[in-house]
Amino acid sequence: MLKIFYPKRIADSAYVIDYDKLYKEGYKGIIFDIDNTLVEHGADASERSIELIARLQKIGFQVCLISNNKEERVTRFNRDIKVKYIHNANKPAKKNFIGATKLMGTTIKNTVFIGDQLFTDVFGANRIGMMSYFVKPIGPKEEIQIVFKRKLERIVLKHYRMDLKRGKIKRV
Repeated sequence: MLKIFYPKRIADSAYVIDYDKLYKEGYKGIIFDIDNTLVEHGADASERSIELIARLQKIGFQVCLISNNKEERVTRFNRDIKVKYIHNANKPAKKNFIGATKLMGTTIKNTVFIGDQLFTDVFGANRIGMMSYFVKPIGPKEEIQIVFKRKLERIVLKHYRMDLKRGKIKRV
């Protein structure tokens, strides 16, 4: 039952993922959540996030941002990055995960979603069969509803780790 929330892969940060390896594996598109995935909640694009997106584009990736935030927040973050984006995405709804692949000219099978929340980011990607990467949240500041979800995420991650250990699931 909980497996729909299990990420395909986990990393400490979006900044430590081996993107060259992902590209060699055949992935051509990357979709990012913004808050607590690329920057602390509500922050503008950092030098580090700008450099990461530029590096990904140099490798050959198409990049898109998907956020449940309002357009003002997403356009402010995207001001210096200048990639395609979807705001008010209603994650984990399938529509905008699929829409992002269309914006990038990629497919569900050659696109990776990277986010910091199991119940919106990972669940949404998993629902359509997209590669999901779960990263630890960057900052401690979060909205109250997310604080509650984090407690539930710990339970899911505990089961995920137990299932990995028992061989019930495999890392991809």
